[in-house]
Amino acid sequence: MSSASEANAWDAGELEVAIDQAIAACDGDLRSTIRALIVANEYLESEVSELMKAVSHAYVRGRFHTYSG
Repeated sequence: MSSASEANAWDAGELEVAIDQAIAACDGDLRSTIRALIVANEYLESEVSELMKAVSHAYVRGRFHTYSG
């Protein structure tokens, strides 16, 4: 999902609340908030990468079948 469509998936009020919660979790320090979000994003990207490898490996070994409708 692109960042534009992700932003559209949130209603504006929910997004503002999430932003406020992230900043509050870092005691109002915007630099710490950005650092925490970058670290979280890196972690999630590595998780996605590992899952993609696992699915690809399972597919090659015939353990994962595509749906042919």
